[in-house]
Amino acid sequence: MRPAANSAPPADAGGKGGVDGLLVGHRLMEANEPELALKAYYRAAAETGIDADVLSAIGSANLALGRLGQAEQVLRRALERDPGFVPALNNLGCVLMEQGKIPEARNVFQQAFALDSGASDSIRENLRLAIARMENPVYSDPEEVQEQEAPNLKLVRRGHGEYVLLSAL
Repeated sequence: MRPAANSAPPADAGGKGGVDGLLVGHRLMEANEPELALKAYYRAAAETGIDADVLSAIGSANLALGRLGQAEQVLRRALERDPGFVPALNNLGCVLMEQGKIPEARNVFQQAFALDSGASDSIRENLRLAIARMENPVYSDPEEVQEQEAPNLKLVRRGHGEYVLLSAL
């Protein structure tokens, strides 16, 4: 008798292919289940290969889990594969903002905005926020700034494989 783990149906059970791991991951992210989404993204990487879209999704899930270092590393890998992949640029900008690397975030958002031809409201808003933070720097204890002035940023999905941080302002 086979162990239970080996008796699970294969990913392509049902004929023409299983459910796309990226799609499953995106839906789990919408349901605020980033840990499960990350597993689905890893499954997508194993089934379809690693490309900029999969890496961007993995980076977004890591960002939602608060794993900023991992998110940055994976998003940079996505951009090595496709330097013009706008969702990865936007998400990297979000990670950099969270890390307080505002000048670099601004540059990344500007690049995403230019490649997107200004079509995305979320990228435009992220760029506006980065510019505002650069023009109005705060010179005080970083913990005070975090508690008092840091907006409540939230990672949300915008389109296929694109996640952004939005402020609750």
